[in-house]
Amino acid sequence: MPLVGQPQPERADAARNRQKIIEVAGRMIAERGAAELSLDEVARVAGVGVGTVYRRFGDRSGLVYALLDERERQFQSAFFAGPPPLGPGAPAAERITAFLHALVDRIAAQQELFLLLEQGGKRGGFSGPYKVHHIHLATLVAEACPLADTAFLADALLAPVNARLIAVQTEERGMTIDAIKSGLTALVAAVTRP
Repeated sequence: MPLVGQPQPERADAARNRQKIIEVAGRMIAERGAAELSLDEVARVAGVGVGTVYRRFGDRSGLVYALLDERERQFQSAFFAGPPPLGPGAPAAERITAFLHALVDRIAAQQELFLLLEQGGKRGGFSGPYKVHHIHLATLVAEACPLADTAFLADALLAPVNARLIAVQTEERGMTIDAIKSGLTALVAAVTRP
């Protein structure tokens, strides 16, 4: 019997269906791109009912979250407990810079999924991982600038690190990822200047 307040353990068939749906969706995105992702087609190819997909993931954004989840867990582990400067042990300004650089790399690695997430549904891009990133940055900003409005500055530092802007910067403006990171380094230096 599960503990009160604990999530119910997942049934074996439900776990298999979830994994099958995620694998099919990942394959479809790799073959055709994220913009073409259809929950109805994912269900058909995975061999499950459409209702199963909608119950499990809610909407397309929910499925995208599931596809992003494993890498996000690894990323969070790195900034919460990994080696410095991304993880604990470095000065706050260095950690902020390392975090933003790693986030740019994270978004660039799964850019199509992040673009889909940013345009999708009621969740948009300001829930889930964004909340964790925001809290982490606000905590670091409070350490670097104790008198600052940490919530606002965390939002301001996260604002330029989104898939749409990175796509514009790289595809339309010809910027490299290193140039984007250099701009973020300058932004952090300006924000955390005593």
